[in-house]
Amino acid sequence: MADVQQATPHRHDSVRLAVIVGALGVVFGDIGTSPIYTLQTVFSPDDPHPVPVSADNVYGVVSLIFWSVMIIVTVTYILLALRIDNDGEGGIMALIALLRRQAAAPGRRTAALLAAVGIFGASLFFGDSMITPAISVLSAVEGLKIVEPSFDSWVVPITAVIIVLLFTVQRRGTAAVGRVFGPVMIAWFLAIGALGITGITSEPQILKALSPTYAAGFLAGHFGIAFFALAAIVLAVTGAEALYADMGHFGRRSITRGWLFLVLPACTLSYLGQGALILKDQANVGSPFFLLAPGWARLPLVLLATAATVIASQAVITGAFSVASQAGKLGYLPRLRIAHTSESSIGQIYVPWINWLLLVSVLTLVFAFRSSAALAYAFGMAVTGTITITTLLSLYVARKRWGAPLWLIGGGAVLLLLVDLLFVAANLTKLVHGAWLPLAIALTAFTLMTTWQRGRRIITAERERLEGPLREFIDQIRDGTCATQRVPGTAVFLNRGKLTAPLAMRANVEHNHVRHEHVVIMSLETEPVPRVPQQDRIVIDDLGYAHDGIFHVIVRYGYLEAPNVPAALALLDPGTTEGQLDLDEASYFLSKIELRPGDSPTMATWRKRLFMATAHATADAADYFGLPRDRTVIMGSRVEV
Repeated sequence: MADVQQATPHRHDSVRLAVIVGALGVVFGDIGTSPIYTLQTVFSPDDPHPVPVSADNVYGVVSLIFWSVMIIVTVTYILLALRIDNDGEGGIMALIALLRRQAAAPGRRTAALLAAVGIFGASLFFGDSMITPAISVLSAVEGLKIVEPSFDSWVVPITAVIIVLLFTVQRRGTAAVGRVFGPVMIAWFLAIGALGITGITSEPQILKALSPTYAAGFLAGHFGIAFFALAAIVLAVTGAEALYADMGHFGRRSITRGWLFLVLPACTLSYLGQGALILKDQANVGSPFFLLAPGWARLPLVLLATAATVIASQAVITGAFSVASQAGKLGYLPRLRIAHTSESSIGQIYVPWINWLLLVSVLTLVFAFRSSAALAYAFGMAVTGTITITTLLSLYVARKRWGAPLWLIGGGAVLLLLVDLLFVAANLTKLVHGAWLPLAIALTAFTLMTTWQRGRRIITAERERLEGPLREFIDQIRDGTCATQRVPGTAVFLNRGKLTAPLAMRANVEHNHVRHEHVVIMSLETEPVPRVPQQDRIVIDDLGYAHDGIFHVIVRYGYLEAPNVPAALALLDPGTTEGQLDLDEASYFLSKIELRPGDSPTMATWRKRLFMATAHATADAADYFGLPRDRTVIMGSRVEV
């Protein structure tokens, strides 16, 4: 017994260590590869507002990078956002779900407005998902030019091949390769930290940049230069949203420990080392990250950087899958076909429609911009917008959830939002140089999601009118108004709620004049929580008659769960279902809606067309709900938008 008691803490330690290693491989890929391109972008001569290379400016820039990371990542995300969860889940969609829950209460217009702002933040994340693979892989492959300048013409083709391979293997899932992600990223952080130390030893004076006085002095004394530099300095915090979005997979403690004990020190050492290298010789400003390595180590470093950026890209692609899935379940996108790629890991999914859209978008960006420096101007806008919106929403939810004093929330809002808005303003100066791109992507995604949400409400209202009251329909069946013949077997009709009669059931009764011995009317509801406990999943209603064989079932799912109708039916107790259901031979009935543009002024004509075009991306209902094809009947009806 004593041996068991002694072994238990070690097992717990091993599990915690494995979770931290997993977090290092998924959560920190994007922010961990930022040192490759941040400092060289700040001092790039191709910048429309270049920062002159001088000792004072190097100290100021490195100090600004360090303190921006401390304020945005450590304070905003680690200390604030990661403490605000929706049943353990984080990310901007979790914040939206919390705000929607608050908006449902009377007089909560502010929460509803902020939820809409959150949708724009999620839209910006889609832009981030397109830009991250392009800029990350490009920046790593560009290291080949340092090894051999003649490789310059090969950078874009090699990048394109890597990106095609990356998106092609998405359908296989990340479960198999996930085990090696952590060790690769640990090797990456140890390598960049060690290279940073070698740079610092050559110019130890760079350590003075850790003092906030250099960041403040640079901003106050050279504001004209520092302000424009912020548009590139923000690249140091790219990927901060991933810390929050993946909280449900790894937990707050694992992410916090990985950040504080490895990622933050390694990135800080790398930035300090690069600054020292530039101080030593200003000619190193062209590629300070790769020039930190001795000649023999540069090719291995390029290979390691490429592996790290592929991992960073993998993480943000998976994040896009997750956001699209959650948005669909919350009613902002159509029901998309989703494949779960891991039986043991929650949240590892593959969304084909999103995958191929991202592939085309990323390749377009690579061939259009052709360098990480050109893409940097676009990247910063997506990052700053998402961070600012997350900060705003987190502060509001913290105030409502914790009841924190208004002066504390107000003071925090002034400090954090001032920093965020400075970055936003700086990136707005790059609008004509690429910053317009993520805004255009976000506006497109925002328009699509809000149009779908609005159109879905219109269709639901029209559908409810056609369906008619469910209770009244059941009464008509019982009193013989709708003459029917009762046939053996079980019929399951999927419906949007319990107030109206399913169109397929109404057609079966009114036109075929038959009803089954057991009729299950099932509604699936997505709750604004990640997962619903098994004991709270099912609610049964006999619809007023206990022995007619017709009853209603509500099945509740969280927005991270995949609905499965046969599995839900298997949970039913025969004592509550008015007899034993024949699930092995049950027939499933779906009501299919054919959309047509109408004359009613419900939406602008172009939005009606957009809604109908978006509807074509809707996943097959039988596959989505896990229905057996050979026992599924689809009955259609026409509805005008």
